[in-house]
Amino acid sequence: MAYLMLLFLSGLVLGLVAVASNPAPYFAALGLVMAAGLGCGVLLGCGGSFLSLVLFLIYLGGMLVVFAYSAALAAEPYPASWGDRTVAGYVAFYLVLVSGGFWWLVEEGGGFCWSLVDEFKDFIVVRGDMAGVALMYSFGGGMLILSAWVLLLALFVVLELTRGRSRGTLRAV
Repeated sequence: MAYLMLLFLSGLVLGLVAVASNPAPYFAALGLVMAAGLGCGVLLGCGGSFLSLVLFLIYLGGMLVVFAYSAALAAEPYPASWGDRTVAGYVAFYLVLVSGGFWWLVEEGGGFCWSLVDEFKDFIVVRGDMAGVALMYSFGGGMLILSAWVLLLALFVVLELTRGRSRGTLRAV
């Protein structure tokens, strides 16, 4: 199980580096899908099966729509890929930064401490991830409504920024 978690965490970091280093929305969306899937795998390995499923479905249903719009409206004739010099330089910089932060954290923190959500099974009645979702809906209703408005505003901002002056793929918009 530890090797599987190491694989999930390494893939998550590589997916986030792919998103941060790539200027083209096509390849960044691929890195985001990879990072979301492997991040949900990390949550699944820590005992949050319900939370990882809900997070994955909400992410794929909602946030990738924004990337589909931005990729459709910001059509580049020759997008920069991961093999270009500038993008490879960014990838190397981010990987050195992440590995340096990792080694600093291990030396300062004295190692890692993994704990599962359901570690104390004798003292709980419900799973930890389901209780957290219920707590969010019971006490966080205002924050949920505020988050929905912020996501709607972010959608309109992204669409307005990528619209341009009718030079994109969708010229009728």
